[in-house]
Amino acid sequence: MTAHVIADDAEALKVAAALAEEFRTGAAERDATRRLPRAELDQLSRSGLLAVTVPAEHGGADVSTATLAEVFRLLATADASIAQIPQSHFAYVNVIRRQGTAEQQAFFSAELLAGRRLGNAQSEAGTRHVQDLRTRLTPRPDGSFLLNGVKNYCTGALFADWIPVLARAEDDRLHVAYVPSGAPGVTVVDDWDGLGQRTTASGTVRLVDVVVPADRVLPHHLTFEGPQLHGAVAQLLHAAIDTGIAEGALAEAAGFVRTKSRPWFESGLETAAEDPLLIQRFGELAVQAKAAQALLREAARTVDTARADLTDDTAAAASIAVAAAKVQAAQSAVEVANALFEVSGTRSALASLNLHRHWRDARTHTLHDPVRWKIQHIGRHVLSGTRPPRHGLL
Repeated sequence: MTAHVIADDAEALKVAAALAEEFRTGAAERDATRRLPRAELDQLSRSGLLAVTVPAEHGGADVSTATLAEVFRLLATADASIAQIPQSHFAYVNVIRRQGTAEQQAFFSAELLAGRRLGNAQSEAGTRHVQDLRTRLTPRPDGSFLLNGVKNYCTGALFADWIPVLARAEDDRLHVAYVPSGAPGVTVVDDWDGLGQRTTASGTVRLVDVVVPADRVLPHHLTFEGPQLHGAVAQLLHAAIDTGIAEGALAEAAGFVRTKSRPWFESGLETAAEDPLLIQRFGELAVQAKAAQALLREAARTVDTARADLTDDTAAAASIAVAAAKVQAAQSAVEVANALFEVSGTRSALASLNLHRHWRDARTHTLHDPVRWKIQHIGRHVLSGTRPPRHGLL
């Protein structure tokens, strides 16, 4: 595959906006029939967007976190599944940037600039909690490793060239093994049947005696031994997706009311869009969506500030800002997508229109990690100045 190389932040935003308009067409049909977006992801790869965080010394644009969040927001307004698929891609690119050797960074930068995609094999079902991982890396006499385990919710793995696998070594420390998707012993199963995010193919990855060279294993545990932005950036992209879902749902609701809704007979009005009660509700929903946008942008700026001067305090400020953005975005996505039916009327519930995809996407994506814990961390920071913990979900 030949991929375009994006030059700077402005070009990244221009490309993302153009792709969002293209992906908007057909989004409802893809969701309704669960047609996986392979062609659209190839288009995303060719556009160069998947390489926008490659460092300048390796030929990339190295865009700001604010630009990256805006790219995800734009894509999510059009198709939340397509926006979700590369979230892990960028999270594991960040691992390479932080923990990779010079040789590893050069190798994977070239892969990214060529349009290669990273998936993920991170979560596991049936364990005590999300960080209780059974997947193991076992050393071999020649210095390589054997990788064994079963992973679930592996968004992007079905479409990936490389599958980053979160695993523990013999010392129980956390590592990431970067495995070619076609490597012997790797099986990617398309068994995702979630009510929303239907075309992310977030299925199962099985790993049986997969041989991994030593130079494809990175010490992810080191990421969390000092001030870090890994979790903040990953969560910021989730917040951007929720913000985009809210905006997409609001825009579709407004279009429906303007063109398809009938006025309630007691209003005495010619069109539903003139109804002052509907106008009031749309104003309330717009405030919710705009609050999510504002907090998203503020959080992204805070992360960029911390990138320029990473300390315990700046990292904590970034995590708290992102947590606030994630809470607002999750609440806005669910409320606005649900209110779509309230303001649009009975016809909006027709399955043939598939307007419920916005609510299904919001309800599914916002389950990724509980915002109630983010509110706890925000509250402790406000009351006692307690810094949030260092992990990949905050």
